[in-house]
Amino acid sequence: MDTHEHHTTTDHDNHQNHGGGHGTTTWTMAAQATLHCLTGCAIGEVLGMVIGTATGLHNTGTIILSIVLAFIFGYALTMRGVVRSGLSFSAAFKVALAADTVSIAVMEIIDNTVIVAVPGAMDAQLNDWLFWGSLAFSLVIAFIVTTPVNRWMISRGLGHAVVHGHH
Repeated sequence: MDTHEHHTTTDHDNHQNHGGGHGTTTWTMAAQATLHCLTGCAIGEVLGMVIGTATGLHNTGTIILSIVLAFIFGYALTMRGVVRSGLSFSAAFKVALAADTVSIAVMEIIDNTVIVAVPGAMDAQLNDWLFWGSLAFSLVIAFIVTTPVNRWMISRGLGHAVVHGHH
C-alpha cells in the first residue's frame, strides 16, 4: 500500500511539473485523457451493443453488457500502458481504477442516457443507420460532458494524473 501511495504522490508531482498543477490543467490535456477513456469505452460500448442486438438480448441486458465491457476495455487500455512501464498486474489494476473509474462512469451514464433518449435507438438493428448514428452521437456527447470532469480531476492530481508517472 505504501508503494501505491508513493506512486500517487510522485505521479501528482510529475503531473504538476508538466503543467498539470492546480489551475494549470489545459483543455488539451483533459481532452487527451478523455479521448483515451473514450477509446476503451467505445470499444466496450460498441461490442456490447453489437452482441446484445445480434443475440436478441433485452434492452436492459444489452445496456448492462455494454457498460461492463466499457469498463473492462477502458481499464485494459490503461493497464496495458502501465504494465509496459514495469508495474505488476495488481499495481497496474490499482492505477487503472484510480485513473479511469470516474471518467468511465460519467461517460457511460451520459452515453447510455443519450442512446435510451433517442427514439427507436434501442430497438434499431445492426444494419440500421439509427443504431450506428445514435451510438456515435452518444459517444460524442459523452466526450463533451466528460472532458470538463477530467480537467477538474487532473487539476487536483486525480484521474488520469495518476497515470502520467507510469508512461
